[in-house]
Amino acid sequence: MPQTVLITGTGRPYALGFNLVKRYLEHGDRVLASIRRPSEALEALRAQYPDTLHVLTMDIASTASVNAAAEEAAQLTPAIDLIINNATTASADTMKELPDFDLDLIAPAVNVGAVGPIRVLKAFLPLLRASRMGALVVNISSEAGSIGRCYRTFYLDYGTEKAALNMLTMTMRNYFKNDPNLNILCLHPGWIRTNPGNNGAPLDPYEHAETLRLLFEEKRHDKEGPAFITYTGEAYPW
Repeated sequence: MPQTVLITGTGRPYALGFNLVKRYLEHGDRVLASIRRPSEALEALRAQYPDTLHVLTMDIASTASVNAAAEEAAQLTPAIDLIINNATTASADTMKELPDFDLDLIAPAVNVGAVGPIRVLKAFLPLLRASRMGALVVNISSEAGSIGRCYRTFYLDYGTEKAALNMLTMTMRNYFKNDPNLNILCLHPGWIRTNPGNNGAPLDPYEHAETLRLLFEEKRHDKEGPAFITYTGEAYPW
């Protein structure tokens, strides 16, 4: 049964979000792909799938922007069956250690990478609740958000935003605990070649997007399993 999927952070053709869009379109699903700025690659993809790909301009750092995108989406579809919160950020200082890191960059990163996905969840909640197959929200986290396995001396912004995203995901999981038609989880997707400099990353974004698509269907109604998982479906330490 075709579903309607909202995916954030979809503008880069070599990154995970764009390739998730491709996989869902190829599977026959309807996709709402959100971007913050225009994407030639996404426009080219929309030309291939004019009836099933809709592009939303949405800045997840702005409540007004997210609410406006949700209003636009409600004119396009009566329900959303899956949200993949893929959009994230990292500052120019992310690889720096404490002496050289501008601490004022942490709060904006948390606003985008942790609060942003929950803004999306809140604004699109009426469409999620209208899903007939049972809706799933997937927040793309990272092993960098694991406090138990933290080993780095950098990523002060990125690690903090992902740890905060994990906490918010678990809080929302508790909130939706008794709702049989809505589930939420966070995912460590693995090391993916998400930009031209990641030549050492083992996972191809297009191939891996299909692995994740299948995993999300497996986990759609799993409210008893772990809330923070890897791309293999196994629990990852908080």
